[in-house]
Amino acid sequence: MKNLIEKLKKEQILCADDLKALLSCTDQITIEYLSEQARNACQVFYGHDVFMRGLIEFTNYCKNDCYYCGIRKSNLKAERYRLSKEQIINCCYIGYKLGFRTFVLQGGEDNYYIDDKIVDIVSSIKKSYPDCAVTLSIGEKSYDSYQAYFDAGADRYLLRHETANDVHYSKLHPPDLSLENRKQCLYNLKSIGYQVGCGFMVGSPHQTLDNLVEDLQFIKDFQPQMVGIGPFIPHQHTPFAKHHAGTLDLTLKLLSIIRLINPRVLLPATTALNTIEHDGYKLGMLAGANVIMLNLSPPEVREKYLLYDNKTYVVDNADDYLMIIQKRLDSIGYKLVVSRGDYKLD
Repeated sequence: MKNLIEKLKKEQILCADDLKALLSCTDQITIEYLSEQARNACQVFYGHDVFMRGLIEFTNYCKNDCYYCGIRKSNLKAERYRLSKEQIINCCYIGYKLGFRTFVLQGGEDNYYIDDKIVDIVSSIKKSYPDCAVTLSIGEKSYDSYQAYFDAGADRYLLRHETANDVHYSKLHPPDLSLENRKQCLYNLKSIGYQVGCGFMVGSPHQTLDNLVEDLQFIKDFQPQMVGIGPFIPHQHTPFAKHHAGTLDLTLKLLSIIRLINPRVLLPATTALNTIEHDGYKLGMLAGANVIMLNLSPPEVREKYLLYDNKTYVVDNADDYLMIIQKRLDSIGYKLVVSRGDYKLD
């Protein structure tokens, strides 16, 4: 099996059967070797730096009804909220003092935030913090909308493709949403000039190894600057409430494979990973990740942005939490850095 890992390092993609063999592997020595090679690949470009992203979940309203999501419009038990521009800017103020140099604005597809509002928010952040990057994660928009956000100063855009298989996509989403449009949005973002992130849930309902192979092949072809993956975790008020969660082992293997497919990629150890495993952030770094997103949202709304059950969120002092994370990273030789943490071009 190690020969497959060496081949993956050299060719940065494998045929479908080889990828499935690697994903199915249970030999611990092989898995540890895969993780080691992923770490080495990451360190060539980023050393032992871990980039902090300040996550601001500014609205949990959403017009969509994705079957897996806790803030889907049909969840009438969700306690909805929206942050004002002033609240968002205050989150950035707090984050900047703590050393964050990237702010990630994430929310449901909320029609209240028309383009002019997003443009105003983005431009205000960039005016106040010109040395910082702004990342948006607000779903499917038109080309012109994406262009307007970019012109206002947005640097990056996260849009998980969720799955690269049309049939699987239709099992996760209502008929008004399509994989074709999702992918077109990603291509539009890239053509405009964003640093673009795609990704998927590990262990999502109806997912097969063949689906995961298609995801990896799509990532290889698309060459995103960022990839966000994490284990699927069910939410009690969705159609998939009784579905099993994704596993730690498969998520870590996929992180390592993605790192070897795209060695320069900015790869988070996600909140979902840290939710299913207490040391998820640390294990993610050991598998090849190099980004952590930490919540800067006001404490009173953090537990309302529940895409899945039992989400890890911080209600205590953020400075203390950073110290806790740094101690865990110290134990494996990694360090949180004050940096925008841009994608390495060379």
